[in-house]
Amino acid sequence: MSSQLNKTKSPRTIRFLRSRLAGLPLVLAGALVLLLSMAPSVRGQIDIAQYFKQNCANCHWIGGGRLVGPDLKNVSQRQDRNWMIRFILDPKSMLDAQDPVAMKLKDESNGALMTNVPGITRANVEALLDFIDAESALDSSQFFGTPKALEPFSDSVAALGLEIFAGRKMLAKGGPACVSCHSVNASGSGLGGQLGPDLTGIFGRLNGRTALQAWLSSPATETMRSVFKGHELDADETRELAMFFESVSGQAEYDPDTFIIWLAVVVCGLGGGIFGMVAFGGIWSKRFRAVRRPLITESIKKR
Repeated sequence: MSSQLNKTKSPRTIRFLRSRLAGLPLVLAGALVLLLSMAPSVRGQIDIAQYFKQNCANCHWIGGGRLVGPDLKNVSQRQDRNWMIRFILDPKSMLDAQDPVAMKLKDESNGALMTNVPGITRANVEALLDFIDAESALDSSQFFGTPKALEPFSDSVAALGLEIFAGRKMLAKGGPACVSCHSVNASGSGLGGQLGPDLTGIFGRLNGRTALQAWLSSPATETMRSVFKGHELDADETRELAMFFESVSGQAEYDPDTFIIWLAVVVCGLGGGIFGMVAFGGIWSKRFRAVRRPLITESIKKR
């Protein structure tokens, strides 16, 4: 009886569902097309001012003159746009290819290199260049970095910078100490690690304290950017570090590959090894040394 009832109702139910769902594929298809058409614009939306601040403002101003790199005000009037797009997308390849304009920029920046921005796209670069053009047209850009009057050099402030560099003073946001990766020739002695470059001459390479503080506030290299993400230095820390680097700028860079240092390592290593062997030989002088030889010696004695 129940099976008979199901048989009679099934076609009616199916017809009902078909009538209700007949237009659903068209609705879904239309929604899918709409989402696909919107996707590129959604992906392309970035806060371009924040993007410039994170990736460009540590080396460039828009008005106000040179920082580490050149002033970008009206840069599109001085340089071909297609060249700028290629350079911003991959500055390393342009430098490796000895592009004359790229090499000139490197020389003018005292050898400071523009680094590749992780994940940057052509759309981002186009948006950046449009943003720079718009900011250049203003009387004063939000990134107009007029050089501020620097406070006089202070030994006490530089000493605080040394404390930060050496890790004896913790950073406010918990970032790692500079000494863990970098060395500096403070007072004629090498201080620090060798994973990163020597920073003894960084004050001169970045054209002074203003540019150095700007760079320290948002380091541009891939490694530093990832390490200090969420652990940025505050204004006091950048000021103290900049004065410390200024205090050692007259020193020669610490060279860990000098003959004297390597000679000391070799002598200490060999001396320590020999001393260890002699010491352990004395401690274990009565240890069991062999099996076969004592047996042979004992058998000879018994003959």
